[in-house]
Amino acid sequence: MKTLTLSAFENSLASISENGRNKTYLLAVSGGADSMVLLHLMKELGYDFQAAHVNYRLRGEDSDLDQKTTEDFCKKYSVPFHLYTVSDAETKPSGSVQLWARALRYAFFRKIMNDNQLDFLMTAHHLNDQLETFIINLSRGSGIRGLSGIPQSDNGILRPLLQFPKEEIYRYAKEKQVPFREDFSNRKNDYLRNEIRNQIVPLLIGTNPNFLENFQTSLSLLSDSRQVLESKLEEIADGMITFSDENILLNKSLFSGQSLFVQSEILRKYEFLCSKEIEKITKAENGKIFFSNKYRLLVDHDTLVISEKNSLVKKESTQDVTYFHVGNISENEIFNFQNNEFHLKMQLTDCATPLKDKNEWLFDFEKLNFPLRIRKGNEKDLIFPIGMIGKKKLSKFFRDEKIPILAREKIWLLCNGYDEVLGVIPFRQDRRYAADSATNAFLKISIQIKNEF
Repeated sequence: MKTLTLSAFENSLASISENGRNKTYLLAVSGGADSMVLLHLMKELGYDFQAAHVNYRLRGEDSDLDQKTTEDFCKKYSVPFHLYTVSDAETKPSGSVQLWARALRYAFFRKIMNDNQLDFLMTAHHLNDQLETFIINLSRGSGIRGLSGIPQSDNGILRPLLQFPKEEIYRYAKEKQVPFREDFSNRKNDYLRNEIRNQIVPLLIGTNPNFLENFQTSLSLLSDSRQVLESKLEEIADGMITFSDENILLNKSLFSGQSLFVQSEILRKYEFLCSKEIEKITKAENGKIFFSNKYRLLVDHDTLVISEKNSLVKKESTQDVTYFHVGNISENEIFNFQNNEFHLKMQLTDCATPLKDKNEWLFDFEKLNFPLRIRKGNEKDLIFPIGMIGKKKLSKFFRDEKIPILAREKIWLLCNGYDEVLGVIPFRQDRRYAADSATNAFLKISIQIKNEF
């Protein structure tokens, strides 16, 4: 078992922070033994750091005493101290308090770091935390990525105590008379992590006096294996991925020939995590769209086109054709597309709203094939006009609607991914993809003509 000393801690920090003596740090301090020991170690070693504490006011007087413990220590040793106290006006979540608290404190920490130009955030995670996280990820089937453990350095966050067990932290606190507070709510088994901490971990450690040391060795081997595996996966991905503007182009045939594990690891980077969804992607027909939290995946014949959803309406133009697709469509959000002649406003909703006039069209979103396309018409185009029986060639439609020849040159068609006409802008919607009584998701398109024909 690794002994926690000043020199051992400094060696651990040096291994994850190059030129650590010249860096600045923000310590996340809760008042518990782990973070108070971290605070004491950094003070004893004379690093340039500040401390931050969040009082969530969830445990009454205990929360205030946690704050007092951290604040008094920082005042005693002249450590710059930042406090965030949750006010009565701030709404507590009805769901996961832990996720709410985590989001709140990390937003607070980022603000302090930006305001004070600090280099790293430092937390007091230790070896027992690693074991708890390993068991949680094992129960969730997270694969080698999750089983490799909490990284010592990740996205500007340093965890120099990860090599040391909780027992050593308590020993150091007692030996150095470091003040700290015990959070007795951690003894309740109302959260999965608490249940693992209080019931499962003690049993595992009791099976072997060297259990934690052996676990750390296994974790290190898993981490090394992951690095080798990720290098090989990157080599495989490079053979099937190309880039175009803001899009990632993935060869569908090559991708489909890989194992589900390889497919999952490649798409994991774009937050497609569900194996069932990945199987659907490999079998999807042309024009099918899939969404993750941040990305959109479009099946375009033998190419999987992946793009960030912050490019909500993307267009590229030639002389006669403008293509566009809508990325992050979510309920009640509005997207706009315009050129010199008209302005389209698109809105996805789960209920049909009354249409005002012919300039508003309502489609069954699930029937649409993306990317949508806007282009000029040609003699081969057919439209199945809504409100009419049968189909018409575009030229006959123009004649029947008595549209002048010169005006026809300014008219555009809205088409689907198969280049089928969805409507003649702004005159008539095609009925084949129009919303009906069985529609669950409606795409409403409103058209505003800039210059009358």
